[in-house]
Amino acid sequence: MKKAGKTEPRKGVLSWDDTFMLMVDLIAERSKDPSTHTGAVVVDENNVILGLGYNGWPRGVDEGVFPWDRDGGYEKEEFLKTKYPYVVHAEINAILNANKSVAGGRLYCHLFPCNDCAKAIIQAGIKEVVYQDDKYRDVDIFIASRRLFEASGVKLREHKPTRKLKIE
Repeated sequence: MKKAGKTEPRKGVLSWDDTFMLMVDLIAERSKDPSTHTGAVVVDENNVILGLGYNGWPRGVDEGVFPWDRDGGYEKEEFLKTKYPYVVHAEINAILNANKSVAGGRLYCHLFPCNDCAKAIIQAGIKEVVYQDDKYRDVDIFIASRRLFEASGVKLREHKPTRKLKIE
């Protein structure tokens, strides 16, 4: 029997992990990259959002100046014709866009971070990385990032969201 004036809390609310992964999906929609849209959210120990980021050009750089191409070799001329030397990854943008220090925080992201992002995450003092996908696991830069995280004690956790963001 229910007591008068008291109600039960709503069932089926989003977990914090699902909430932040949905935010990762939403902020990724800001990316103008034609092939890869990624997002990142940094939160503190109280689940307060500190920073958001998506993959894109550095501030003030017109997206029409450099190529968005993915394919190219490692020869200097070919590499410079791809997006890779120019794009800032979502994880780094989330750290740089933070409204205060992210030290001790948790970072949510789509893809397991590359070695450059791993270095920035470690230097910023982030203690946990929660990612959706590790599809490049066997690529050298991701092997290196895993080694960096292990050596620095950053906790890694894969999270598959139970709900998807519906964007039309």
